Amino acid sequence: MEIFSMETEPILPGKETPTASESAENLYYERCGMEVDGLDCMYVKYARVWIPDPEEVWKSAELLKDYKPGDKVLQLRLEEGKDLEYCLDPKTKELPPLRNPDILVGENDLTALSYLHEPAVLHNLKVRFIDSKLIYTYCGIVLVAINPYEQLPIYGEDIINAYSGQNMGDMDPHIFAVAEEAYKQMARDERNQSIIVSGESGAGKTVSAKYAMRYFATVSGSASEANVEEKVLASNPIMESIGNAKTTRNDNSSRFGKYIEIGFDKRYRIIGANMRTYLLEKSRVVFQAEEERNYHIFYQLCASAALPEFKTLRLGNANYFHYTKQGGSPVIDGVNDAKEMVNTRQACTLLGISDSYQMGIFRILAGILHLGNVEFASRDSDSCTIPPKHEPLSIFCDLMGVEYEEMAHWLCHRKLATATETYIKPISKLHAINARDALAKHIYANLFNWIVDHVNKALHATVKQHSFIGVLDIYGFETFEINSFEQFCINYANEKLQQQFNMHVFKLEQEEYMKEQIPWTLIDFYDNQPCINLIEAKMGILDLLDEECKMPKGSDDTWAQKLYNTHLNKCALFEKPRLSNKAFIIKHFADKVEYQCEGFLEKNKDTVYEEQIKVLKSSKKFKLLPELFQDEEKVLSPTSATPSGRVPLSRMAVKPAKARPGQASKEHKKTVGHQFRNSLHLLMETLNATTPHYVRCIKPNDFKFPFTFDEKRAVQQLRACGVLETIRISAAGFPSRWTYQEFFSRYRVLMKQRDVLSDRKQTCKNVLEKLILDKDKYQFGKTKIFFRAGQVAYLEKIRADKLRAACIRIQKTIRGWLMRKKYVRMRKAAITIQRYVRGYQARCYAKFLRRTRAAITIQKFQRMYVVRKRYQCMRAATIALQALLRGYMARNKYQMMLREHKSIVIQKHVRGWLARVHYRRTLKAIVYLQCCYRRMMAKRELKKLKIEARSVERYKKLHIGLENKIMQLQRKIDEQNKEYKSLLEKLSNLEITYSTETEKLRSDVERLRLSEEEAKNATNRVLSLQEEIAKLRKELHQTQSEKKTIEEWADKYKHETEQLVSELKEQNTLLKTEKEELNRRIHDQAREITETMEKKLVEETKQLELDLNDERLRYQNLLNEFSRLEERYDDLKDEMNLMVNIPKPGHKRTDSTHSSNESEYTFSSEITEAEDLPVRMEEPSEKKAPLDMSLFLKLQKRVTELEQEKQSLQDELDRKEEQALRAKAKEEERPPMRGAELEYESLKRQELESENKKLKNELNELQKALTETRSPEVTAPGAPAYRVLLDQLTSVSEELEVRKEEVLILRSQLVSQKEAIQPKNTMTDSTILLEDVQKMKDKGEIAQAYIGLKETNRLLESQLQSQKKSHENELESLRGEIQSLKEENNRQQQLLAQNLQLPPEARIEASLQHEITRLTNENLDLMEQLEKQDKTVRKLKKQLKVFAKKIGELEVGQMENISPGQIIDEPIRPVNIPRKEKDFQGMLEYKKEDEQKLVKNLILELKPRGVAVNLIPGLPAYILFMCVRHADYLNDDQKVRSLLTSTINGIKKVLKKRGDDFETVSFWLSNTCRFLHCLKQYSGEEGFMKHNTPRQNEHCLTNFDLAEYRQVLSDLAIQIYQQLVRVLENILQPMIVSGMLEHETIQGVSGVKPTGLRKRTSSIADEGTYTLDSIIRQLNSFHSVMCQHGMDPELIKQVVKQMFYIIGAVTLNNLLLRKDMCSWSKGMQIRYNVSQLEEWLRDKNLMNSGAKETLEPLIQAAQLLQVKKKTDEDAEAICSMCNALTTAQIVKVLNLYTPVNEFEERVLVSFIRTIQMRLRDRKDSPQLLMDAKHIFPVTFPFNPSSLALETIQIPASLGLGFISRV
Repeated sequence: MEIFSMETEPILPGKETPTASESAENLYYERCGMEVDGLDCMYVKYARVWIPDPEEVWKSAELLKDYKPGDKVLQLRLEEGKDLEYCLDPKTKELPPLRNPDILVGENDLTALSYLHEPAVLHNLKVRFIDSKLIYTYCGIVLVAINPYEQLPIYGEDIINAYSGQNMGDMDPHIFAVAEEAYKQMARDERNQSIIVSGESGAGKTVSAKYAMRYFATVSGSASEANVEEKVLASNPIMESIGNAKTTRNDNSSRFGKYIEIGFDKRYRIIGANMRTYLLEKSRVVFQAEEERNYHIFYQLCASAALPEFKTLRLGNANYFHYTKQGGSPVIDGVNDAKEMVNTRQACTLLGISDSYQMGIFRILAGILHLGNVEFASRDSDSCTIPPKHEPLSIFCDLMGVEYEEMAHWLCHRKLATATETYIKPISKLHAINARDALAKHIYANLFNWIVDHVNKALHATVKQHSFIGVLDIYGFETFEINSFEQFCINYANEKLQQQFNMHVFKLEQEEYMKEQIPWTLIDFYDNQPCINLIEAKMGILDLLDEECKMPKGSDDTWAQKLYNTHLNKCALFEKPRLSNKAFIIKHFADKVEYQCEGFLEKNKDTVYEEQIKVLKSSKKFKLLPELFQDEEKVLSPTSATPSGRVPLSRMAVKPAKARPGQASKEHKKTVGHQFRNSLHLLMETLNATTPHYVRCIKPNDFKFPFTFDEKRAVQQLRACGVLETIRISAAGFPSRWTYQEFFSRYRVLMKQRDVLSDRKQTCKNVLEKLILDKDKYQFGKTKIFFRAGQVAYLEKIRADKLRAACIRIQKTIRGWLMRKKYVRMRKAAITIQRYVRGYQARCYAKFLRRTRAAITIQKFQRMYVVRKRYQCMRAATIALQALLRGYMARNKYQMMLREHKSIVIQKHVRGWLARVHYRRTLKAIVYLQCCYRRMMAKRELKKLKIEARSVERYKKLHIGLENKIMQLQRKIDEQNKEYKSLLEKLSNLEITYSTETEKLRSDVERLRLSEEEAKNATNRVLSLQEEIAKLRKELHQTQSEKKTIEEWADKYKHETEQLVSELKEQNTLLKTEKEELNRRIHDQAREITETMEKKLVEETKQLELDLNDERLRYQNLLNEFSRLEERYDDLKDEMNLMVNIPKPGHKRTDSTHSSNESEYTFSSEITEAEDLPVRMEEPSEKKAPLDMSLFLKLQKRVTELEQEKQSLQDELDRKEEQALRAKAKEEERPPMRGAELEYESLKRQELESENKKLKNELNELQKALTETRSPEVTAPGAPAYRVLLDQLTSVSEELEVRKEEVLILRSQLVSQKEAIQPKNTMTDSTILLEDVQKMKDKGEIAQAYIGLKETNRLLESQLQSQKKSHENELESLRGEIQSLKEENNRQQQLLAQNLQLPPEARIEASLQHEITRLTNENLDLMEQLEKQDKTVRKLKKQLKVFAKKIGELEVGQMENISPGQIIDEPIRPVNIPRKEKDFQGMLEYKKEDEQKLVKNLILELKPRGVAVNLIPGLPAYILFMCVRHADYLNDDQKVRSLLTSTINGIKKVLKKRGDDFETVSFWLSNTCRFLHCLKQYSGEEGFMKHNTPRQNEHCLTNFDLAEYRQVLSDLAIQIYQQLVRVLENILQPMIVSGMLEHETIQGVSGVKPTGLRKRTSSIADEGTYTLDSIIRQLNSFHSVMCQHGMDPELIKQVVKQMFYIIGAVTLNNLLLRKDMCSWSKGMQIRYNVSQLEEWLRDKNLMNSGAKETLEPLIQAAQLLQVKKKTDEDAEAICSMCNALTTAQIVKVLNLYTPVNEFEERVLVSFIRTIQMRLRDRKDSPQLLMDAKHIFPVTFPFNPSSLALETIQIPASLGLGFISRV
């Protein structure tokens, strides 16, 4: 990245500069100097080498003949087919570098290449960048990043999650991998880290640094409420606006260097950041080159000039200002400066820069623009002036708040101070312009530093920093046609960084060698310390420059002469140009650079006049302006946070009492070079104290073309950024390193069977000694083998030759076999022909000899026939005997197996029956005794239970939305059915219409037939007339002519009639055909309509199912988020409880209040306690809203309860008034009862008042906590969260006040009622009442009297409610009957009207049809009534059984009342106990105080493993339901609610405590589902009862409808299921990649390739390495645990489907991010692994679970790796095959496809383009990776249990001896 304005094209080759090819060759031979000793054997015919080329830098060629030592010329052939002779250097005899094998081209790590040299690096980068579209590549410890100039979808949050926690070598190169490595090392090694990003301008440094910071922000998160990670990212827009500008190379070039330290706490979460800046390019403020811009902030201000708040700045278009129009390019394509201004202001606000400060910054920037427009007029050669009332200067003075005359004066004059006097001297116009520009630069630099300081303050950590990761975004090496002071400083910084880089690489190499115990030989790497000494040492360039700056008459020329005198011919790195005396040349590590001395002194001094600064500091109206210059009055230390090239100008300190003037003056005289050197030393100290990570950004071309690679520019940057130095250091030692196991796996083909030993290390040693004779070419370490450069290529060549020889042998064998098959086939054909020919000759010969040898021939054939018949008979008999014998043996075997199986079954049942009988007999005897005692205790306890029951209406409201949604969907289906029926009716009407038309046509034909008959009759009459005419002919001769006329007319009429008949016949035929055609059309239309409706119905059904699944998924995601927030709240509450030692008095509630608040939606978060409010206020802002809203909902619920309480009190008041009117006649008997009721009412009022007070206190405390919280983001007066929450609390408070007033009114009404119903003798009665009460107190009977009164009130209330319900039911039934009668009447009238319009026959038929319908409806009604009566009979029978049981219990109770003496006298009858055991009702009884004990023993302390192994599945669920049944049987709603609430809370507690244990989560998921199914099965609803036995139907709940609790349990089950998925995901995650991808299930299929410095996880199964068997064992474990816990089969299928989805998604995601895994052999491994998973599914009968379908993307990806990828047919097959993969995934796999062996071929770029063209119309997601965190929506299909409740036994191991069976 270039930092200064003098940025032009790179230096061009000239006379003194070597060409690109020469420099490449020279650099290669000078630095890399590859040893070719021992590699001469590789230069054989067809070997490929690299030769220098002036255009392409390096060109590939092929040897045409073997090289022999002593040859001076190599015969080569280029890739384009041209032959040439390559002359070797006669002095060095250096051979051209060899080319790597094709299988190594495109490697992730350049150090994995067999031949390490410049052309190999360049070619590898080019192939990856152009062909595979991969912009990242490792080069040892360096990440090389090539700017694609195109947005790539590889930086999303899914990619971040994929790289999080992965080893660096396991994934494809990425900036996220470097960031993850730094983050991991910081946490593991407890050492600070640094990421050094460098490169040219436009190479992408800033973007890379931003992505690294985004990774840290996403992975770590923040440790406080301040969202530090957002602020760190928000600092980028600000710094880019004030520090970035458009250059010829980059539209967003950073014109400064920065080092950002991101701070972390002990838990490695971001807590803050700090930024240091280096060498801001101030000259850009006043000058821009052609096609460049000033800093972005100026153009953003000009674009926003029309805003109202910017009117005072008096801005305009950017072309108006001198400082923004010089480059002639004020607009950047695709960038909206006005929008960028909005982003900048938002970022300033987020970082705490207030609006007033922002406007101050904009005023200063606008003032700089106006200052640039100030013009000067020359008075003479040494003085100038400013025109009076010059508008730009007046605007500048107004904005800055300074005096116009004073500023105008000091812009044209300067002060000269001598030892005795002070002079004011005018300056020339040129000097005035320079002074103006210097002032503008100085103001901007100070403003830049001020903003950086404020950004650092906003990012400052509030807690102690534990560690940090620094991100250094620094400029790269620069060389231009004209290089000045700026390039000198930049290249000096790069020299220091390169030295640090070289030392670090050298140190890593040394550590690797020592760790492997390899003999360490000092590597002669390039050390640039001499160059650094030339620059910074004593009498170095910087020292001489500073010394010259102190000289009064120092100039650039004299400084140049001092440089020549000091260093020329004394330092090899310093040279003087031939044709210049004002320039010098330094040999940097990257290249020679010629610097022009002109301007060095001025830029180093950076002079600005003090008087101008004093004028600005005197501003009183603008407070921000003096702040900018405060730092200049202090001593600047090297450890300043922002040493960005500032030069202090004041010669005296502001605080003379604290600072010594001499020291301050000395410090203030520091030059720019001196300050830069100090800041650079500080930076190097920081980097040396951290672990560095290097990112080198490469600019592929100068035209910003996407994915275009310029080899010349790339080579220049590779040399400058140290990548080739890394290669050279690696190549100098042993660059190729293999573990023994990897070497053995790769080169096993080179070993003979006798060479393979059990010790892999010894085996490798023996083989290498035979293969490589020179032992210096390799070394054996502890775990690895180290090879010299080129030795791996030599081994690869031997391996390839061996494989090629094996292939030739295989081909030879196959070809011989094919030819042999062909020969055998030809021989057989010849023999067949010969046979037929000879047969023909034999027949001819036989015919000739037939007469002479007839007898012999007949005998021959006869004997042959006899023998053949005998043979066939014997063969048939043998086959029959074999068949019978085999059948007999098979039947015997089957019978034996059947008998064994049946005997086993009988034994199993008999043994089970015996065990159960013995156990049942023992247990029933114990339980009976317990039952008798507990029944007595329960009867006493039932009298103490509470009356009120809390409403569950809230849950209906919560889920009314979902019910409405389902009802809407159902209504939509009904409408579709109605529409379908209407279409069918229309179709039937059309058929009727066509049939009527057909009937009309038939009637027309009949009429035509009648007319034809009439015509025939007429013909007959004509004949009769002819006969009469014949008779009268004699008499009427005169009428002869008339007769002829009549005959002619008759003939004519006959002809016409015949013609008419024929026409009618034709018309009849046509009508018939038309009728058939119409019938066919009607049939086709009906069929089409039916098919269309069916398709439409199917599609709509599928759409409804998808909508339902989406709705279910959204609902379950909301549940998941709710549970996460609830857990977060509980954790914060626990932390706060631990932090607070002394609890606040009066904040704890009693147990009753606590329990009354437990039946919230989740039944676990008691968030209404006042002590939790401060905790809630301190949570992050994103957590506040759910908790406060839950509190608000709770308060709303309390308001609803108060309304209901008010309504009940109102109803009770009405009843009391009616009772008072009816009870006047019985006043003597009722006073005690009435007094007790009034006392009860007073107690209820007091309880309501206390609850109101508590709610009010909670509201007040919440409001107080809100107002007292210090968080500015929440409590700010304008904060939306504050306003919303305060409004909600205010409304709730007002509503509570209204409810309190209503309660008080009711109270007054009750008091008035009490006064009204009291008799006149109040005093007497009250005295009697008090006496009675005193007596009752004395006797301890108050409690019993009060309970009796409550029972009486409850009985009266229930009777009244039952009467009211019966009355309402009667009324509804009567209304229904009236409505039905009305409908029937209307229907009868309609039918009558329709019948009157019909003909008589149709009328009779319609009446018959109507009568049939009426009778059918009546029959159905009677059947419904009969069913209702049957239900009533069953209900009465059930009640009768209950009454009979109660009578039996009473009889038992009477027997128990017999004295002990009678029991002793009577004989004991043990038979009575079993008789009673037969009457168990499947209920469990427990005491109220034992509820917590029940939850503790059955839920909290239960061990799932013991229950799953020894007891029936779902036993806890059955026990809990049987307890609920007993509470329902007692009609005790409080007990039911308390038990269910405690159960749900207990399950949540145990899951929170042991939520990471799969067995626990699975166990409680199974039991929760079983509990839910029990509540459904025994709910009494017909839909759930149809699978029950009659006995199970008797056990249905009778008093309570627990449908709302079923919904709560369903939500709980969903949360448990999601937790189960997370647990199994955490268990499977580490296994998937290793087992599915890395491990070689089929050994030897995929060869191991060299992996370079970033070693991948080994694919060899070591100890601790996961394999596919590990995954299958884990799946078996999961499945067996779920089966042992009795989980529903459908639920198991859903869990398995989710597991397989996770396996497929994680495997595919890693495959898409790992180039080394995309090969043919790996595709084979994946398909084999998938087949093993499918086999597991088949073994477990889970093929219909949908799990196999989730693996379809992975299967298709594996197939894609194995199919052919050459022709268009292959592309078409791939497009049709990969329908489960997205286009991005298909293209990514093809780009990543890597051959492992030489026999495989790469995928051509043209083929990938063909695939993209074919898939361009496919509409799929552009996302590359699958969402591995996706959870399918879960359903819980109803699964009734066949287990009878009365047969369930409670084992003693559960510790539930306090409950008893009923």
